[in-house]
Amino acid sequence: MYPSSGHTNGYHDQQQQQPEQQRFVTTAQRPRVRRGPRGGGGGGVRSRDYGDGFRVSGEDNSQPPSQQAEQQNLAPCTDFDKAYFHSYAHVGIHEEMIKDRVRTDTYRSAILQHQRHIEGKVVMDVGCGTGILAIFCAQAGAKRVYAVDASDIAVQANEVVRANNLSDRIIVLHGRVEDVEIDEEVDVIVSEWMGYMLLYESMLGSVITARDRWLKPGGLILPSHATLYMAPITHPDRYTESIDFWRNVYGIDMSAMLPLAKQCAFEEPSVETINGENVLTWPHVVKYVDCYTLQIYELESVTTRFQFKSMMRAPFHGFAFWFDVEFNGPANVNANAQILLPGSPNPPSLDGVVKKKRTNPSDMLILSTAPEDPPTHWQQTLIYFYEPMEVEQDQVIEGSLTLSQSKENRRFMNIHLEYSSGGRSFVKESVMR
Repeated sequence: MYPSSGHTNGYHDQQQQQPEQQRFVTTAQRPRVRRGPRGGGGGGVRSRDYGDGFRVSGEDNSQPPSQQAEQQNLAPCTDFDKAYFHSYAHVGIHEEMIKDRVRTDTYRSAILQHQRHIEGKVVMDVGCGTGILAIFCAQAGAKRVYAVDASDIAVQANEVVRANNLSDRIIVLHGRVEDVEIDEEVDVIVSEWMGYMLLYESMLGSVITARDRWLKPGGLILPSHATLYMAPITHPDRYTESIDFWRNVYGIDMSAMLPLAKQCAFEEPSVETINGENVLTWPHVVKYVDCYTLQIYELESVTTRFQFKSMMRAPFHGFAFWFDVEFNGPANVNANAQILLPGSPNPPSLDGVVKKKRTNPSDMLILSTAPEDPPTHWQQTLIYFYEPMEVEQDQVIEGSLTLSQSKENRRFMNIHLEYSSGGRSFVKESVMR
């Protein structure tokens, strides 16, 4: 949530000031580390035990953790990773997440809903932050919880655990999951790994690696499934506020500012809140994630082709992205069934990936960031065009989208968008940093 660079994994600089809140913030303007990776993916380094259930990874080894991770074909800890971990030591990020009642209440409800799978069992919380999900699991009767976090917030998490008299059941591991080791398998993995646009900052890979290292066959992963959606949107108020403003400023023609204003406002994705009235079509499924079967290489690049039909005549300003996650056990998944979104006349394309049919939505617990649902701190991610396009009712909008991990920093996301409508074709490229 707060920008940082060139720092080791230490305590947050107390001199940094919280930025002023803005309604519309591009990822170029907003702090880079809203969803920094709070844990890592596999194991391999013995952790040093400091008592009271608190351990620090990597202190009993002759080789640095990064070299050991490389030898095990795990992602080494880069300077970018260290900057993210360092930023997560700031309490403001955790306050924002915990105060998101939709998020926190849904996770607590999911843990209670699956209490029979948790009670008396061993749980791992990947990227535990302040330890709130680990504590929820302990309250649900978990025999032991390994709470893993690479940020120095783990120090405070351990204090929270002690203050709640749970040190006998919650073990806080301060380090990346790549660099820690536990001596037993786990029955449950819980993690709040989702970033903007679902996949931004690549924390899901850490959950998958933890799954492959420690989850027992038939074990539970919460959340179990996730779906990323996209849809064309119209947002004239946003365009007026950021762009048309320059046409007349106190009676002065400042339209010479328009090219720079468009670049600054729309060059990179923007995280903001829209509502259902802004959405022009039914959504398209960009990526469906099954946390029980997904492989890490699948996250390196995601490509989809889309075709929309506008439901109204309106200016077409760009595309919005949002996601939902489900909290299901592996026994409840029918991987050969088809998805049918409520109210949708036809099931959307899943690009060769199918998921279960939602015949009874009340039977599943879903955390949604859709425009028509209660707002969350994730909001929606919008990719705006420099120039809006007028579309008629039933006009077709089609194209392709590729999301790929940046070679510079795998936690950045490269976005390549090709779209056409009304005989005009365009390409928009941007980076979510």
